[in-house]
Amino acid sequence: MVDTETYTIEGPDGETDELELPEGLVDALAEQGESPTTVVTEIALLSFVQRSHAIVHHAEGEAPADLTEINEKAEELFEERFGMTFGEATGHDH
Repeated sequence: MVDTETYTIEGPDGETDELELPEGLVDALAEQGESPTTVVTEIALLSFVQRSHAIVHHAEGEAPADLTEINEKAEELFEERFGMTFGEATGHDH
């Protein structure tokens, strides 16, 4: 049986929630020398950018302007964090 480990996420208003993951999963996804917290943070950022990108670029109809701006900012933050654009990282560019 696999044990779990818990990560706590805190929002800007101080509210927290917990994320429980199978023990060893974060280590399996880490690059050499990367801390577990960094791995969780980077995967969270990747997930948010993937979701916002999909809504803005792949949903039926046009996305609202504010969501388009939010996605652009998310992709900027992705590039700052990873040193490459979302398109370069995923091989999916518009």
